[in-house]
Amino acid sequence: MMIAGLCAMGAMVGSFLNVCASRLPKGRSLWMPGSACPACGSPIRWYDNIPVLSFLVLQGRCRDCRGRIAWRYPIVEMGTALLFTLAYIQIGWHSDLPLALFLLSALIVITAIDLEHQLIPDRITLPGIVAGFAGSALLGRGSWFNSLLGILLGGGAFFLVIVLSGGGMGGGDMKLGAMLGAFLGWKLLLLGLFLAALLGGAVAVALLVAGRKGRKDPLPFGPFLAFGGAISLFWGEGILRWYLSGFAN
Repeated sequence: MMIAGLCAMGAMVGSFLNVCASRLPKGRSLWMPGSACPACGSPIRWYDNIPVLSFLVLQGRCRDCRGRIAWRYPIVEMGTALLFTLAYIQIGWHSDLPLALFLLSALIVITAIDLEHQLIPDRITLPGIVAGFAGSALLGRGSWFNSLLGILLGGGAFFLVIVLSGGGMGGGDMKLGAMLGAFLGWKLLLLGLFLAALLGGAVAVALLVAGRKGRKDPLPFGPFLAFGGAISLFWGEGILRWYLSGFAN
């Protein structure tokens, strides 16, 4: 029952995250006006706004103008449902769970926005830093000092990269690094950064070889940071124990 409930809640949260991904880059209100078709402007009926199911029933098209609905909408809804379910399976009914769901929601919408606009909004990362630090201090997830070190390390590392590269990386990545450090602490943050760099490098090389990107073409790093942060959240402690055990033999 809990898994089914988290899955349904994740799909509904994913629907709201789609609204965030569509409106935050444009500076629009998240609440008003109601959802409408981006092609014809027709208001979306409540029964056409059921996560995933409505997309399937409508065959990915607006009921009024038959314009195509972007695949991002069901992907975000299904992805959020799966990640919420996985969070419950990994963490259980624990005080860490709400923080984990908050972090995952932020990472999902950041990924969607960065892929489309190459932008990581401060309206997500700055409150995220505060929420991660407050959660560590008040709910006992790690310690406030561990969280503070994570913020300084996550933000400082990217600040150093920005200075040394002459702006080769954006300030949004710096704030996202600080947000991850606030939630994960400095140890899991380092693992997340390593995984992000590893995956980002592999994807960049693959795109270069395939001719899809040039050497100077920008590649959004936010999705890779989100991937590294999610892996660290779910399995980071186990990965670190496995790694450190190799030095004990």
